Amino acid sequence: MSTFTALTTINDKSKAEALAEALENLTPEPTGVGVFEVEDGSDTWEVGGYFTEQPDEVGLDLLAAMNGAKPFAVSELADRDWVAQVRRELTPVYAGRFVVFGAHDRDTIPSNLILLEIEAAMAFGTGHHETTQGCLLSLDKLVTQGMVAKNVADIGSGTGVLAMAASAVWPCSTLASDIDPVATATATANIAANGFKGRISCHTAVGFRNSAIRCAAPFDLIFANILAGPLKRLAPDMAEHTGRGSVLILSGILNTQATGVEATYKGWGFHRSERREIGEWTTLTLQRG
Repeated sequence: MSTFTALTTINDKSKAEALAEALENLTPEPTGVGVFEVEDGSDTWEVGGYFTEQPDEVGLDLLAAMNGAKPFAVSELADRDWVAQVRRELTPVYAGRFVVFGAHDRDTIPSNLILLEIEAAMAFGTGHHETTQGCLLSLDKLVTQGMVAKNVADIGSGTGVLAMAASAVWPCSTLASDIDPVATATATANIAANGFKGRISCHTAVGFRNSAIRCAAPFDLIFANILAGPLKRLAPDMAEHTGRGSVLILSGILNTQATGVEATYKGWGFHRSERREIGEWTTLTLQRG
């Protein structure tokens, strides 16, 4: 599968962040967006997007011009064995009572924690990104506070790690969904390998656009580790598929985008319980009033 990058630079942090947020809404959507400072003292920021299909270069040019950035440089990445490379680089990640690891580290993991074995695959959510780690830590805190969820959804599940974490701590009904059928297949395999087969159902869907998801609602806990733009668009559906007291754990949000996401959800009846920052990323725990 081809992978494309689109990169540009701009000499203003706030404009770079605004451009990154606008980039998330491009069609076809990027699978990831990042903002990075060029560490040469010039106050230059790089904005990049990653795509699994050819991006809209006209749309990219318009976004760059509207935000005062240089034109995007679009490149197609050469085919590489990304799974093998990622597997070599992954190290165990500890998040409260959870630890996420690959099979190559199985013999080094302490057995007193909740073990989630996730192999590198062509899907997001290995647990080694700050956003997934933030979600696991937020879940760990909910458990410590005494929450017991009975009906859980993981929207944009990637490898299914968050759905498995919830099923490991509660005897809940859980479903995992992703827009990418490769992610759905990966999550299904991981769920079986970790002993959760029959406890978590997997679906390929855009947001809540799936009859199985709609029929399973209302949910008392929803994970959504995606991007700020799609999270904002999902706010009405989140409200429709939850009830009073339901909890959302949202991530994939740059620190500078968190206030905007929180404000959107406040308009739909959710208030913040916790805001957790790890590196450049924020995880929000929200509760419906």
